[in-house]
Amino acid sequence: MKQEFAVIGLGRFGGSICTELSEEGMSVLAIDTDEEKVNEYKNIASHAVIADSTDETALKEIGIKNIDHVIVAIGENIQASILAAVILTDLGIKKITVKAQNDYHEKILNKIGVDQVVHPERDMGRRIAHHIISNNILDYLELSDDHSIVEVKVGKKMAGRSLTELDIRANYGCNVVAIKEGEEINVSPSAEDALNHEDILIVIGADKDISRFEKNLVIDDD
Repeated sequence: MKQEFAVIGLGRFGGSICTELSEEGMSVLAIDTDEEKVNEYKNIASHAVIADSTDETALKEIGIKNIDHVIVAIGENIQASILAAVILTDLGIKKITVKAQNDYHEKILNKIGVDQVVHPERDMGRRIAHHIISNNILDYLELSDDHSIVEVKVGKKMAGRSLTELDIRANYGCNVVAIKEGEEINVSPSAEDALNHEDILIVIGADKDISRFEKNLVIDDD
């Protein structure tokens, strides 16, 4: 049975989620207090409605209790975000994801009991910062407060050497979980095969270990 989603707040972040879910064929209810934004997404989402997410009666009337997963993507109004999260929790929504503006906002949301808190601006900032450091760092995803997964391109320091020779786990405390070779993803790479310039390593580890790995093996010296 197809999941039903609702996105509250149709700014840049919420609008992007609404569009992506819709393009994936999901049923999406788009909600905002701004009529112009709602009209913008009425032909993208399954349904688009003008509603105040801090009004419990209004949310009930649009059938929010029938939604499997609600994403609260309200912009700068932290109070509205928190109040909407409280109402959704009280209504027993199966899964609630909320965009946090800062760490204090996140602490409150966690106390309320939402399922997932996201920091799109902070997380994107980290990803961009890592990419700025080196073109060999393709992607960076935070898994927890102190663990991440990074996607790196094999550069000068690794090309022609095997995983056994590099011994990334022993030297840096990180684990290579897969290697992308063109369109193929090898989750059981041979430790003896030499790495090629076009290969991409998917590495997981503690942030401090990943940082050492990047500085020593990923960032090519000019």
